[in-house]
Amino acid sequence: MRALVYGLARSGRAAADRLGERGAEVVLVDRSLGNEAELSLLGGVELVVKSPGVPGEAPLLAAARARGIPVWSELELGWSLLAPTGARFVAVTGTNGKSTTCELLGAILRRAGRDVAVAGNIGTPLSAVGEAAWVVCEVSSFQLEDVHDFACEVAVLLNLEPDHLDRHGGFAAYRAAKLRIFERADVAVVPAGLGLDGIAFSAEDPLPAEPLMRGLHNRANAAAATAAARAVGVGEQAIAETLRAFPGIPHRLEPLGEVGGIRYVNDSKATNVAAALRALAAYVDEPVHLILGGSLKGESFEPLARAIGDNVRSIHLVGEASASLAAALAGRETARDRTLSAALHHAAAQARAGEVVLLSPACASYDQYENFEQRGEEFRQLVAELGRERAP
Repeated sequence: MRALVYGLARSGRAAADRLGERGAEVVLVDRSLGNEAELSLLGGVELVVKSPGVPGEAPLLAAARARGIPVWSELELGWSLLAPTGARFVAVTGTNGKSTTCELLGAILRRAGRDVAVAGNIGTPLSAVGEAAWVVCEVSSFQLEDVHDFACEVAVLLNLEPDHLDRHGGFAAYRAAKLRIFERADVAVVPAGLGLDGIAFSAEDPLPAEPLMRGLHNRANAAAATAAARAVGVGEQAIAETLRAFPGIPHRLEPLGEVGGIRYVNDSKATNVAAALRALAAYVDEPVHLILGGSLKGESFEPLARAIGDNVRSIHLVGEASASLAAALAGRETARDRTLSAALHHAAAQARAGEVVLLSPACASYDQYENFEQRGEEFRQLVAELGRERAP
């Protein structure tokens, strides 16, 4: 078989490797080459696998579809390789909380003695998983655009709020992509109040133990994970023990420690307004110095402006979104610090012992970083350097 893999980031390379291992002739494409070159690449191709970052309307994909060549997401490829081995899937999507919930579910299943891999949008591409009895799979709207037979025992939708509107063109298309997770699911776990069929959960649900993680949003994530774990037959003891011990994930309300009595929190994974609102709610009772900004995604910042309370003592803006954020926050004093380093040092200079410096950008990271992880790692390093500078 001759297959074309479009997009050579982490998931694209994993797809190419697995196809190659199975004897396919693999054509690699990293970016659009122009129609004439693209058409020549499609000669003899029987399958196109696209990475999540490649827009569905890319000319190469349009040309493939016009020729009747199947276009799969890397998610579909990974599932097609694992499903025949008997692997059972729990899939998780939503605007926010996917990675936290997937890692929590994976930890619950491991504590219950299950052989489990956690993969998908969370970091390890699904097509890189060799074998596992259970797969907890984070799936994004981008990945769900091009699934065909992808199916799971349990499908979880955590929440639905505006995001990636620049890619999908509007909330209706974004919502439709997310809801594709339920097309071939045996059991649906859904947020209460959305009017969707399935096992409903909410942050108010009684749980077998109180989660270690901070914030009402994390209690909702724990409730979703609990419902999914029960649906696949996990007992209450394994769920309770995991909820009490699970600390959360890097870059999501991650405490980085104190410098001079000031606490620093890395929430770089807050790449949209809804995620930043959850971070603000988690620290609503504490004095906060807030770092916002990054690349634009087509969202309105008005809900964020309304949510920033008097406990937010200073606001530091960075990156491409600075002007838009400043306009939305008109009437609040803001500092156009431009870079994360400048914002951190400015916030640190204004903060006092007992206060919190919170990086919760409400924006993507692509104006200055490869991804939110790189942004969060820089913040971590900057805090460590500040600690060394101010060490007695």
